[in-house]
Amino acid sequence: MNLYNYNAFLTEALIQTKEEFNQKDHEAEFFMLFSNLEYVESKELKIIASVPSKFIYERLVSGKHIVELEKKLYELSGQKIKLELIISQKKNTETKSSNSIADNSAASPKKETSKKVDEKPRHPQLNPRYTFENFVKGANNEFALNGSIAVSRNPGKAYNPVLIYGGVGLGKTHLMQSIGNEIYKNTDSKIICITAEDFTNEFMQALNTGTTQKFKNKYRQADVLLIDDIHFLLGKEETQQELFYTFEALYNNNKQMVFTCDRPAKELKTMTERLRNRFERGLNVDLQVPQYETRRAILEKKVNMEHLNVESDVLDLIAKNISTNVRDLESALTTIQAYEELMGKHVTLEIAQKQLKNMIADTKDSSITIETIQKVIANQYGLSVAELKGKSRKKSVIIPRHYAIYLSKELTEYSTTEIGSEFGGRDHTTALNSLKKVEEMKITDPSTEQILSLLTQKIKEFKNK
Repeated sequence: MNLYNYNAFLTEALIQTKEEFNQKDHEAEFFMLFSNLEYVESKELKIIASVPSKFIYERLVSGKHIVELEKKLYELSGQKIKLELIISQKKNTETKSSNSIADNSAASPKKETSKKVDEKPRHPQLNPRYTFENFVKGANNEFALNGSIAVSRNPGKAYNPVLIYGGVGLGKTHLMQSIGNEIYKNTDSKIICITAEDFTNEFMQALNTGTTQKFKNKYRQADVLLIDDIHFLLGKEETQQELFYTFEALYNNNKQMVFTCDRPAKELKTMTERLRNRFERGLNVDLQVPQYETRRAILEKKVNMEHLNVESDVLDLIAKNISTNVRDLESALTTIQAYEELMGKHVTLEIAQKQLKNMIADTKDSSITIETIQKVIANQYGLSVAELKGKSRKKSVIIPRHYAIYLSKELTEYSTTEIGSEFGGRDHTTALNSLKKVEEMKITDPSTEQILSLLTQKIKEFKNK
């Protein structure tokens, strides 16, 4: 494969990436991250490209963008081509280079580049930005943070395993990888960090190629095993069985394990009981939606880390109006930074209000329906909507029904009479009874608030699909 093809494959990969960003209404983010990405040179199964600033470099390498681009390169070329980024040293950044890949044009490659080199090589599976120093502590995550720090200082002995759970974008992956980065920095431990999806895919490939022993040796010889999003394993019995035996081997040898999940272990209804019990054996900590003060502190931390010039009232606007999760806060900040870099204008409060109006309106959208609530909660508890609305008095049905009725009252404008009618023709007194039951549960069982928060998050995500 000649160098021209490498360039062409990268161009096509970016074009496809742009289409995906546009479909998700993230066009501004695409242009901010990729419009100045330039092809530099190619080596054997490697493409080197440059970006104009440390801000963009860190955004790209800290997320999944590079991995996604490499996947597209593989799909296009049939070869595993690595993409390496460097930061351009060009003096003049006012105009875009004529060989911007995202614009699908060509020119001579740039040679004058630099690259930051760490004293210790970066762990290939750990994001260097995910550290305890970069994690903003708040009332919603203090216990989880302290527990994670304790684990990193005494892996395999302090708390084992650790399960960090909570809704999307609340910092589960950040905390898990912070543990890994801290252990990696201070020891020579063999650390494996992987998503449950990749673990499953790798296991299935081992089955298909007859290399299961190699797979087992890889994971059972680890000193630290970090697995993200274990809820992906629901319904995958073979993978669950393999993880169980891996768990036993590591646990019996005092090897540290950390898992993340979108719900408490007891809510993993289709997980095998013995594996679910293993997840509950150690330290289980939850991450809740951050309050205003924590959201504001998160934004300030991001601004300081990336040396951004964002006005205080713009940060207030974001923190007060976007209360869903950390990921949405970062997305808003990215939008502000993209506007400033692309338009060459400092973002005032008025500009920020215009640029973020759709994001702010989305967080205040009241178009959630009872039908959506019923579908999400039924799916979460392995029920059908008919069962949720039916007359069953089983606890496994009654509790989810109480949650569904309670959230129908919290998230919609329907009256208790209307809500009761939507749940199998019940009257308003039945709906009121469910509201009362949930309020009592919130007092007697602290996990109820977390469950309701998680369900609310999933309902909003489902609505926006």
